[in-house]
Amino acid sequence: MVAALALARRGLGQVWPNPAVGCVLVREDAAGGVVVGRGWTQPGGRPHAEVEALTRAGDRARGACAYVTLEPCSHYGQTPPCADALIAAGVSRVVVAIRDPDPRVSGRGLARLRAAGVRVDEGLGAEEAGVVTAGFLTRITAGRPLVTVKAATTLDGRIATARGESRWITGPRARALGHRLRATHDAIAVGIGTALTDDPMLDCRLPGLEDRSPVRVVIDSALRLPADSRLVASASRIPVWVLCRAETVETAEGHARRGRLEAHGARILPVASDGAGQVDVRAALRALGDAGLTRLLVEGGGRLIGSLLAADLVDQLAWMLAPRLLGEDARPAVAGFGVDRLADCANFAPLDWTPVGSDMVLWARRVGA
Repeated sequence: MVAALALARRGLGQVWPNPAVGCVLVREDAAGGVVVGRGWTQPGGRPHAEVEALTRAGDRARGACAYVTLEPCSHYGQTPPCADALIAAGVSRVVVAIRDPDPRVSGRGLARLRAAGVRVDEGLGAEEAGVVTAGFLTRITAGRPLVTVKAATTLDGRIATARGESRWITGPRARALGHRLRATHDAIAVGIGTALTDDPMLDCRLPGLEDRSPVRVVIDSALRLPADSRLVASASRIPVWVLCRAETVETAEGHARRGRLEAHGARILPVASDGAGQVDVRAALRALGDAGLTRLLVEGGGRLIGSLLAADLVDQLAWMLAPRLLGEDARPAVAGFGVDRLADCANFAPLDWTPVGSDMVLWARRVGA
């Protein structure tokens, strides 16, 4: 199962709207267990992990045990059910880490296997499988992608000087880690302020991983993103989605702005607004979930992060800390979010502290997530 989980991670950021799943087929012989097939969900979500493993195993799959990180599907979508494929291949036992909460599956895959005489065991590696599959699980159960905030700050939580200078708060190794995070997420999101100030590309620039650049998402209530920005100019090569207020596109100027962005290949997603006339972040995440995204990396700016924290929508943190101090006049990583009582603060449970060059990275998960 450890090997199957490692295979599943290969699909992170590449298989949405499907889950990243790993499968290992093992046959017992005189020498002990022998791996006869391995598979993981392929880019775009097909073929599924079980089919990949069965294809590699061929006739050796008969009588084998399949270790699968998520319950095999039991419904006909763009591919036949994986449960049927395992049965047809003659697998004798299936060990599943966790059940699939998708209403189209949700125990039906396991029931189909058992009805065919296949021994089924559940729960091995369940905790780690829940981490690997968290994006898919969140989309199915909450209707939105898993939200991870990635921030690079000084020790006092600042992301830029008062004049806006931010390159570079952290060192090259921490920045490389940030690009690896991009490669394992379906999409990166920034607010329009960051898009206008930094004119970022938001792509993955690690050698060998350039083709793993995710969807770039901009939260832009009034469609102010310029058509000549680097994001829009590259939209035909790397997808760009812009979420705006529904009211914006109902005006003549907003309709014209939409047309200019769409002419360059950007996708416009109008959503509901909040009481302050901005994009409602809950509606924005629902729209992204409806579009199939399962893992969202939020990289700024401070107001977008603050809005997500205020709505209790941040699931994880990848907080990069540089041993520097900028003081109170510098720009904060979190803006527009504050509480009067400690009991009301956003609480996260630390998972790990990782030294990265001269910096540190805090990995944390929202308490109760």
